[in-house]
Amino acid sequence: MSDQALSIGELQTHFSEMEHKRRLYTALFLGASLVVFFGGFYIADDLNSGGFWQGLAKFFDYPFEIVVESIEADRWAGLLVDYFPALIETVNMAGVSTLVGALLAMILAFCSSRNLGIFAPLVPIARRAMDITRAFPELILALFLIFLLGASPIPAMIAVTFHTAGALGKLFSEVNENIDSKPLEGLQATGATWLQRMRFGVLPQVLPNYCSYALLRFEINIRASAILGFVGAGGIGQEFKTAISWGAGADISALFTLLFITIVVIDQISSRIRRNLVGGTFQMA
Repeated sequence: MSDQALSIGELQTHFSEMEHKRRLYTALFLGASLVVFFGGFYIADDLNSGGFWQGLAKFFDYPFEIVVESIEADRWAGLLVDYFPALIETVNMAGVSTLVGALLAMILAFCSSRNLGIFAPLVPIARRAMDITRAFPELILALFLIFLLGASPIPAMIAVTFHTAGALGKLFSEVNENIDSKPLEGLQATGATWLQRMRFGVLPQVLPNYCSYALLRFEINIRASAILGFVGAGGIGQEFKTAISWGAGADISALFTLLFITIVVIDQISSRIRRNLVGGTFQMA
């Protein structure tokens, strides 16, 4: 009995020592991380021509000037109407890119899902293709395409489509790999072809999640299309770049208001649709 009690006491002492060491190592790691972070920050700040702390004191000066210019502008509401076509162009860019990218993503997803009976050597090829499309940021690819094709919305749409195909393809393939295999087994037992198994056994299970992810990606692509406008891809981003270059505060606030309202409205609508789709209801509530 005493030996057992001694053993329990030794174990408690051992665990206490291990816990003490763990806390010590954690504290040392956090301390070293803070030293590296603040040391690097001050070195970078010394090398900077301006200075972080001096600029921080003036952080709100520029937004304040924009607000003042917007209030004093005679036709601020008219600017919303003037820039509305540029907003529609950005939304169209995002919509086309999402639609084409989602279709390509479906093809890649079906080719990269091992549980769907696809030709085995095709699986790693499709997965590497999705890795490649996700590896290139939209901005870098758009700059390359603008150099080749010229400044227009087409390079931006190709870049966003390319990235969307990889990102959605990865999500779609994960949805495919989590389906119920019993409908597929039943269809295969009746002699159904591969396409018939996909049509009647897989698509009814995955389409709600496919639509949900595609709508979420549409929101992301609107913001990406607006950013790509800064590099000459057209749309509201290009108007932003021009307004900022000229220091037109009223124009900047009007463009920001349009973009903000659009993102909020699309976010609310797509969130409602996504909830209905995942819940199995295809009607707008």
